[in-house]
Amino acid sequence: MSTTDQLLQNARAYADRFTEGSLPLPPAQHVAVLACMDARLDPQALLGLELGDAHVIRNAGGVVTDDELRSLAISQRLLGTTEIILIHHTDCGMLTFTDEDFAEAIAADTGSRPGWGTARAFGDLDDDVRASIARIREEPSIPHKDSVRGFVYDVADGTLREVAA
Repeated sequence: MSTTDQLLQNARAYADRFTEGSLPLPPAQHVAVLACMDARLDPQALLGLELGDAHVIRNAGGVVTDDELRSLAISQRLLGTTEIILIHHTDCGMLTFTDEDFAEAIAADTGSRPGWGTARAFGDLDDDVRASIARIREEPSIPHKDSVRGFVYDVADGTLREVAA
């Protein structure tokens, strides 16, 4: 059985025991979380969030791209969130390469550079968290900027450390 088939079997079992019913569309805690997609980071468990509490947006590195800005604008303007939490983490793969080297490797393998631009790799966790906070605060489509905070999760001990903006 493939991993996908096993996960689909898990989804059927989840649906059989599903008791949440129809939750409201806006997140109950009025918060959006942008975090890295790393499998060692579970934002819901880390922050004690339940189903329906928050919008959780994930990507490689938890970087603030145009798509994340779009999602945050929708989250705030249409669905009532007023706070944003950013979570990067230690031992992140985004610290292990440069955008140029990655693009060159893809070009060597496929014959062309990626059409989606750069991977947005970074060399320092705290600096990237601060840059991400600044990018959100500079975005005119995001109305609520009073509570944009950034953190670094330590994958070795499970702690969360706030990064001063």
